[in-house]
Amino acid sequence: MQAIASALVKAQKEFGPALKTSTNPHFRSRYADLSACVEAVIDALNNNGIMMMQYTHPCDNGVIVETIFMHESGEHVSGGRLHVPASKNDPQGYGSALTYARRYSLQAACGIAPEDDDGNAASKPTIKEVPKVEKKADDRDKDTLKFILESCASLDELKDAYSKMTPSERSAVADVKDQMKGKLS
Repeated sequence: MQAIASALVKAQKEFGPALKTSTNPHFRSRYADLSACVEAVIDALNNNGIMMMQYTHPCDNGVIVETIFMHESGEHVSGGRLHVPASKNDPQGYGSALTYARRYSLQAACGIAPEDDDGNAASKPTIKEVPKVEKKADDRDKDTLKFILESCASLDELKDAYSKMTPSERSAVADVKDQMKGKLS
C-alpha cells in the first residue's frame, strides 16, 4: 500500500476542479457532469502511475459502483461501493442512476467537489450587499440534497429523506421535494 498511497497523495495535489459546465433544465441549475469529474483527475492520476476503474456490481433496484485505483506497482485501493436506486425500472432510469453513481463515487474517492467555472461572476461589481446566512457545519450543498430527493423511489422514501434534513436544508430544496412528490404520486 505504500507505493499507491504515495502516488495518490502526489496525484491529489494535481487534481483540478470539477467544473459545473452542464445545465439541468428541470432545476435551472448547473452541475459538473461525469466527464468534467473525470477530466479533473485523470491526468493527475495517470501522471502518477495510477489507473482509475469503475466496476459495477449486481443490484436489483438500481446500480452499485465501485471506484478502484490501480497503481503500476500492482497495488490497488477501492473507494468503496456506492448504491444509487434507479428512479424507474427501465433503461433510462438505470442509465441515469449509473451516471450519478459513477460521478459521485469518483468525487468521493478522489476527494473532489464541483466548483463554478464562472470567474467573471466573481469579478463583477456587487450592486447590492446581501446579508450572509450562516451555514451550519452539517448542512449539505443543494446539489447533494437534490440528488438525495431525486433518488427516492417512493413517497415513503421521500418523506423519510426530507425529514432527516436540517430546517435550512429543507428550505433549500422544498421545491424539489414538491416536484418529486408529484412525480411519485
